[in-house]
Amino acid sequence: MAYQRILTIQDISCVGQCSLTVALPILSACGHETAALPTAVLSTHTGRFQGYTFRDLTDDIPGICAHWEREGLDFSAVYTGYLASARQIALVRDVIRSRLRPGGVLIVDPAMADDGRLYSGFGTDVVDAMRTLCAEANYILPNVTEAALLAGMDYREKLDLAYAEQLAAGAAASERQTVILTGVGLEPGKTGFLLWNNGKSSYYSHEKLNCGGYGTGDVFASAFTGALLRGCPAAQAAQIAAEYTCRCAALTAQEPQHWYGLKFEPVLPWLIRRLEDRE
Repeated sequence: MAYQRILTIQDISCVGQCSLTVALPILSACGHETAALPTAVLSTHTGRFQGYTFRDLTDDIPGICAHWEREGLDFSAVYTGYLASARQIALVRDVIRSRLRPGGVLIVDPAMADDGRLYSGFGTDVVDAMRTLCAEANYILPNVTEAALLAGMDYREKLDLAYAEQLAAGAAASERQTVILTGVGLEPGKTGFLLWNNGKSSYYSHEKLNCGGYGTGDVFASAFTGALLRGCPAAQAAQIAAEYTCRCAALTAQEPQHWYGLKFEPVLPWLIRRLEDRE
């Protein structure tokens, strides 16, 4: 296994298992050196918590990148998550152009919307900026709402395979990109992902578990990135990530008071064994 240095760019919530507090341990457990560029610091994530603090770190990004340039620090892969504004997305694109090695891999989780609507405080400028960032990615990991926004299509609560394929194709800027559309439920009690590349798609489903949902996408995206950069083909990496996320959700569902994130840590040994078994 080649030792990879990965940069993940997203916010950090001090409490709540999401964003950087998920990405750093999962990517490290997958065997990768993981650097972080925090885009904001929150006391907790924004789901159900009240009165949380928020500090925007947009103005720190150029100075951090300039320091890395002086030190000659670069990365074999970049994985982006929640980005707080169109201006921040533009600065992140500058970091990627500067610090991603030639031939490096860019994975974008366009975390900006869910359940048919944009996150609070976001407007069409964020969608346009995210679409531009996604156009530069090798892998895009939108949920159904995000894919509809990227593709300029109407959002539907009820999915069928043809609509899911149209969303995935529309979210891509070119056929060279791989889109992994998450949260695709084509039958009652099931959810899963649709992988689209070069005009072809494949679908994987599993039982849908009710465990609150906070941080689920971050766990999936982090595990996918870790497995992909460990050498797994995209379809296998996505399936491993889905299995891992499902196991985390099943464990979390046993403890209803743990509503604020997935209990991903106890399942990390399974993920490590799963990756080792395929090598």
